[in-house]
Amino acid sequence: MPDDTPLFHPTADTQSSRDTTTRKTKRGAGGETHQQADGAPHLTTAQGAPVADNQNTLRAGPRGPALMEDFAMREKIFHFDHERIPERVVHARGYGAHGYFEVTDALADITSAHLFQKAGMRVPAFVRFSTVAGNKGSADMVRDVRGFAVKLYTEEGNWDIVGNNIPVFFIQDPIKFPDLIHSVKDEPDRGFPQAQSAHDNFWDFVSLMPESMHMVMWQMSDRTIPRSFRFMEGFGVHSFRFVNADGKSTFVKFHWKPRQGLQSVLWDEAVKINGADPDFHRRDLWNAINSGDYPEWDLAVQLFDDDFADRFDFDILDPTKIIPEEDVPLRVVGRLVLNRNVDNFFAETEQVAFCTQNIVPGVDFSNDPLLQGRNFSYLDTQLKRLGGPNFTHIPINAPRCPMHHFQQDGHMQMRGPKGRANYEPNSWAQGGPRADTTRGHHSFAEPIEGEKRKLRAESFADHYSQARQFYISQTDIEQAHIAEALVFELSKVETVAIRERVVAHLPNIDESLAKKVAEGLGLQSVPAPHVPAVTPRGDLPPSDALSIIRKGPDSFRGRTLGIVMTDGIEDALLDALIAATEDAGGKVVLIAPAVGGVTTIGGRHIVANEKIDGAPSVLFDAVAVLADDAGAAQLGEMHPARCFAADARAHAKFIALSAEAAALFNADSADGTAQGIHILTGPQDAVPFLEACGALRCWERPGG
Repeated sequence: MPDDTPLFHPTADTQSSRDTTTRKTKRGAGGETHQQADGAPHLTTAQGAPVADNQNTLRAGPRGPALMEDFAMREKIFHFDHERIPERVVHARGYGAHGYFEVTDALADITSAHLFQKAGMRVPAFVRFSTVAGNKGSADMVRDVRGFAVKLYTEEGNWDIVGNNIPVFFIQDPIKFPDLIHSVKDEPDRGFPQAQSAHDNFWDFVSLMPESMHMVMWQMSDRTIPRSFRFMEGFGVHSFRFVNADGKSTFVKFHWKPRQGLQSVLWDEAVKINGADPDFHRRDLWNAINSGDYPEWDLAVQLFDDDFADRFDFDILDPTKIIPEEDVPLRVVGRLVLNRNVDNFFAETEQVAFCTQNIVPGVDFSNDPLLQGRNFSYLDTQLKRLGGPNFTHIPINAPRCPMHHFQQDGHMQMRGPKGRANYEPNSWAQGGPRADTTRGHHSFAEPIEGEKRKLRAESFADHYSQARQFYISQTDIEQAHIAEALVFELSKVETVAIRERVVAHLPNIDESLAKKVAEGLGLQSVPAPHVPAVTPRGDLPPSDALSIIRKGPDSFRGRTLGIVMTDGIEDALLDALIAATEDAGGKVVLIAPAVGGVTTIGGRHIVANEKIDGAPSVLFDAVAVLADDAGAAQLGEMHPARCFAADARAHAKFIALSAEAAALFNADSADGTAQGIHILTGPQDAVPFLEACGALRCWERPGG
C-alpha cells in the first residue's frame, strides 16, 4: 500500500526518493561490489562508473540547455539507440505517403524561413504514421500513441516535424526514455505481451513517475485508438522558436488538425478490428489515396513571446504540459495534403529517417530537455539502422535542394565528390562551398547562465493539475472510456501493489475517477493518495479542444457505409443508399452471404465486395441491412450476421434497415431515428439517414 512519502520529483542532484547511503559488501568473483542501504546494487555506466543521478540530464541552469559532456546520459541513450537491427526500436510499425505542404498564411514578420515568406509557397512532403510499442509485425488497432512525422523538402533543406498524435509525453528528461520504452515493450524474460501497455512493467514504471500522469490520461482516452490515420491530430509536442530576419524570437508549438475531423473507436471494436484486419490503418490510408479521397490537415501554430512564457501557469519547456488553445488560440498557416502512395514500402517508408534536429533557417530549438535529448538520439539512431553516415544519399531522405559540403567516404558513399579540396578553409581557386552568414542558420542568441548540475527545474513539479484539466474536459462518455481503460489495463497487472500504487495517483486528478477504477478492480477502498510535489490546482477550466466528441466531424465525408444485402432486395433502395453515401463524400462496401453477390428483385446481379463473415460491422462507420423476408430469415440463421447486428447496435453505429431486416436488430418503427436506427420505407429515406450518419455515433441509444 502507498505510504505518505511523496514519489520523487527530481530537483537538484537527487537520484532517488530513498536514502542513498552506501555500504560495502563481501568481495565476490567479480571483485568488490557496493550496495545501497536497502541492499540494491549501485547503478553504474557500462564502464563501471557509479551513476549519481539517473533522473536528470546535466544542464546549464534549471531551465538551461543540456550539456553533451554528460557521459552517462550519452552512453545510456547511445546503447538504447543500438539495441535493435534493422527495425526501429520504437515506431517500428509505420505507414507513409507522399504529398505536399502549402502555406496559406505568410509569417514573414515571425520567421525568416523561406517557406513562410508568402502565401502559396508549396513544397513536397512525406509523412509516416506509426505505433510506438509494437514491432513491425504487430497490429494496427492497438492502444498506443501514434507517431505523426512530417518531412518537408524545402528550398533550404529538409525540415522534419517529428511528433505524435498526443501533445504531451510521459517523461520530462531524455535520460528516462530508455527506461520508459523498456517498461512498455514485451517483458524481457518472456517476450510478451506485444504492442500493449497492459502489463506489470509499464504500470510499475509510470506508478513511480508522477510526471507521467498527464500522459496516462491521454493514453487511456480514445485518442490512442484512432479510427484512421486520417482522423487524428498531430502535434510537435515541444516548444520551438521562430526567429525572424532581425533575430527576434517567438515561441511556437505545432498542431496538425485533420480536415476530416477527429474519430476514434471503442475498445471492443479495436480488439475485433485487429482480428478481422490487423492492417486496418494501412489499408484505410492506401485505399483513401488510391480512390482520390486525399487526406488533408491544417497546420496551425500557437505563437507566444517570453512575456507569456514567464506568466503562464506552467513551464513552457515542460513536455508533459500543454498550452490550452483558449490561452493561446491556434493560427492556421498551411495545409498538408497526402496524394500519392509509396512505390516501394521498404525503400521509402522503412528507410525514411526523421531527425528532430533537421530544421531550416528561421526555426530554432527551445531548451525543452526532452527535445534536447531527441536532437542527439535521432541522428545516432540512423547510423545503426541505415548502415552509416550516408543515409541522406537514400532518395527518400535526400534533400530536394542543392547540397554542398566536405563530408566524404563512409559506408555507402554514392556521390563521388570531385576535386582536390575536401576541407575548409582552403586557398584553392575551385575551393568548394563556404559558409553564408546571410542565408545560413543562426541560433537565437539566448542568454544562458546557471550552475552545471544534474537537476530538474521546480517549475516542472506540478504533475496532476493538467491531468485533471484533460479529464474534466472530456464528455461523460469519454470519461467513462478512460475509467474502463484503466480498469482493463490494471486488471492485466498481476502485482496488486502496482495496481494500488497507480490508483493512488488518481485522487490527485479526480476523486470520482479514482473511485470508479478502485471499484472496477475490486479494491476495498481507494488507496491513500500519493503526496504530490506540488498541490494540484482545481481551478483550471475545461477545454473543448481536448475532447474528440466535441471536435468530431459534421459529415460522413471520408467514412464507409457497410451494406449487407440478400437476394430479392429492391433495386431503387440499394441505388439510393449508394448514391446518398457517395454524395456525402463516403464510400460503400457491399456485403453478402456469398462473395459472388446477390440478385435483386429486378433481376440485376450485384457482386459483393465482402462475404459476411469477413466483414464484421466494426470495420464500418455506419451500416445498413437490406433483405427481403427470405433473406432476413437466412441472415438470422447465420452467426456472423447476428454478430454484425449485435456489434453495430452495441457500438452506437447509425443503422439503416429495410422493414424486413428490422427483426435482426430487434428494431421496429417505434425505435425510430431517435435511437439511430432508421427503417427505410423507400428511396426517399436514404438522404436523411446519411445526414444523421454525419454524427458518426448515436450515443443516446441504450447499451451503445
